[in-house]
Amino acid sequence: MIQVIDVTKYYGQRLAVEGVDFEVGERRVVGLLGPNGAGKTTILRILTCYLTPSSGRVVVSGYDSEKEPLKIREKIGFMPENVPLYGELSVWQFLGFVADSKGINPRYKRQEISKVISLCGLERLERRLIRHLSKGQRQRVGLAQALLGDPPILILDEPTAGLDPAQVVEVRELIKGLGRDKTVILSTHILPEASQVCQEVIILNNGRVVAKGTLTELGKRMEDSDQISLLFKLDRDLQNLEWLRDDPMILGLTQCGKHLYEIQIKPSEDGIKKLVKKIVDAGIGILELRQKEFSLEEIFVKLVVYGDDTSYKGEMVR
Repeated sequence: MIQVIDVTKYYGQRLAVEGVDFEVGERRVVGLLGPNGAGKTTILRILTCYLTPSSGRVVVSGYDSEKEPLKIREKIGFMPENVPLYGELSVWQFLGFVADSKGINPRYKRQEISKVISLCGLERLERRLIRHLSKGQRQRVGLAQALLGDPPILILDEPTAGLDPAQVVEVRELIKGLGRDKTVILSTHILPEASQVCQEVIILNNGRVVAKGTLTELGKRMEDSDQISLLFKLDRDLQNLEWLRDDPMILGLTQCGKHLYEIQIKPSEDGIKKLVKKIVDAGIGILELRQKEFSLEEIFVKLVVYGDDTSYKGEMVR
């Protein structure tokens, strides 16, 4: 569906992205993640044919972005982070303008507008002037205009920004539902959102792709990804157990609740047996022993903040 092939983009002498390479299949919700300045917006603008790459190729549904950009634009519904809205128009009038701009058949125009208004929960706002809408309401209008014409590809830049918690849940569920029939690329800085909505993620840092794949695949990239997690309960002062921090088997120790602690252990069967016996003999109740699973936040921190530094094992309790 979407192929980004060795794409590099310069703004004058400044390098924005370099050698970016990834593919996105049909009917998938894919997260585009990265810190500010990582190159996410540049990639989105290239995908929507707003910018052309300095080198490399973008192919969408078989169309080359440099040779047939209009064909690609017909396939894409785009919601930028700051949607350009006309404040003097009502929601209905604005969506009608967008429908005309997209070349939607006048016979189906009213039906299309009603459909996206319903999907985005704008029924009570359709006659209100856009300048009188809240930021969250404007975000929903931006999502509605992207959905007009039923494009097979949606590119959404921070779609839940400015929404209240209830609206965030509704929009996330809507995006997951859209992913059953469409290809969705979601740019977000909210990592839990990406974890809940996206089937795959692409992580950018300093203009390069540093990771891509499912969360399971990315977890396998983590050094010591087969480390063991041990959860225990401790009712007394942790300071009396300095040996927990000093034991060479322990990679990290964190507090995860009142009297609850978790330690990460090196994957050594004999070492684990000795450490578990040591903990039990100290009168500490072990609640759980399992293979460590990495969250998207941990993967992101390791790959972006620490640059895949294998010395990063998580923070120790102080």
